[in-house]
Amino acid sequence: MLASLDRTLITGLPLFAGLRPEQLDGLLREAQAVRYPKGTAVFHQDAEAHAFFVLLHGHLRVFKLTPDGQQVVVRFVVPGEVFGVAMAIGRTAYPGTAVAVADSIALQWPSAAWPRLVAAHPELASNTLQTVGTRLQDMHTRVVEMSTLEVERRVAHALLRLAQQAGRKVETGVTIDFPISRQDVAEMTGTTLHTVSRILSAWEARGLVESARQRITLRQPHQLMLLAEGTG
Repeated sequence: MLASLDRTLITGLPLFAGLRPEQLDGLLREAQAVRYPKGTAVFHQDAEAHAFFVLLHGHLRVFKLTPDGQQVVVRFVVPGEVFGVAMAIGRTAYPGTAVAVADSIALQWPSAAWPRLVAAHPELASNTLQTVGTRLQDMHTRVVEMSTLEVERRVAHALLRLAQQAGRKVETGVTIDFPISRQDVAEMTGTTLHTVSRILSAWEARGLVESARQRITLRQPHQLMLLAEGTG
């Protein structure tokens, strides 16, 4: 656990938009800050939703296991995002598993406090609804892509989304600023590790991407955008 929380940790974060400084102070008095070393699970799929969280530092991978045992990467969580808000969507258990892909720090509140907190701060409910709506739209887009697009276009779309979410400009292009493996990309796009490796190797040969151990850099994002749209 970490001590000495102050409102600068959460000022400006989407979940807390519209709240006054004294309201932020009150929320932080009920929060705990917890470290999650790389590889640590924050929560597991189908476990009781005991808390909800805001990521302050690091990155998380959220995945689901299908009934036949396949692992599907649902999304990555970046700093500033709320996650694990099962009660906001009418669930008592977590729908997926969240694992730190880098050393991470999150604020957590007990789920039992959610009804009281949103009653006192209606902005929390509306801000969370907006976030959940955006994620549902993203999921809908991915489902449509997997149903209608060839795999190369799906991979291009996935890398562009990740770069938009957590891209960092570097000398050679835009790097996805957290550890991500080719297997992760395969699970996000409904294909195999072999296929993703073949596609990325071909793109590397063309100078479109640079792929190192758990690190992907988009060297020509515009060209990847053309590939994603089927015109490259």
